Amino acid sequence: MQAITTVGLDIAKSVFQVHGVDAAGTIIIRRQLKRRHVLAFFQKLAPCLVGIEACATSHHWSRELGALGHTVRLMPPAYVKPYVKRQKNDAADAEAICEAVTRANMRFVQTKTPEQQACLMLHRTRHLFIRQQTSVINSIRAHLAEFGIIARVGRNGVAELLKVVGDPTDRRLPEVARVCVAALGLQLRMLKAQILEFDRRIRVWHRSNQTSKRLDQIPGIGPALATALVASVPDPKAFRSARNFSAWIGLVPKQHSSGGKDP
Repeated sequence: MQAITTVGLDIAKSVFQVHGVDAAGTIIIRRQLKRRHVLAFFQKLAPCLVGIEACATSHHWSRELGALGHTVRLMPPAYVKPYVKRQKNDAADAEAICEAVTRANMRFVQTKTPEQQACLMLHRTRHLFIRQQTSVINSIRAHLAEFGIIARVGRNGVAELLKVVGDPTDRRLPEVARVCVAALGLQLRMLKAQILEFDRRIRVWHRSNQTSKRLDQIPGIGPALATALVASVPDPKAFRSARNFSAWIGLVPKQHSSGGKDP
């Protein structure tokens, strides 16, 4: 059997699909692997090029396979999709990944370190708590509005509503409703405490990272944005220019032109 030079790996939770070819593009192997057999399989292979879609758990597998001596390239799923032939299944996906990773004009995603992923988790968890906080506040306002109790916009307005809930002499609110809104108020206080704690942890991570502290010196950038940039961009050299970076984060509008004309 000829040596495998390129592998397309379609990752999943339990069952992985492998598509391997030699230097001439001839298919050498096409099989499924259970999760527990993935590392053992790649340990037996000579160092080769491994393509993976940049999706959930992809950075973990990139680090694991890279430690075995393989060259791992992560690609955005949208860039791999054009190479899928006809039916959509794991085998077709792995073949498309194997084909896409060899393209000269393919763009790759840099592998993140565990520290960068942990920092992104800080931001995403904090963002989730903020969304939950907004949801609880809206619930409190909506429930009390059903009894004709409203307050001004802002955090002071929510505090006024919670004072009404905490006043047993206020007869506008039935006791059952008072218990429900009081539970929401307790949940709101817990969420606020958790958000403050994650703000503190983000500042601690910021002070421990030299790149983040340098970014903080730029006008308009604070610890939150600096840490998010450091965690999201493993290697700034992956962008050819500042314009490419601004397009990556969405500052440059998408194009929908045809025939040299914009709609």
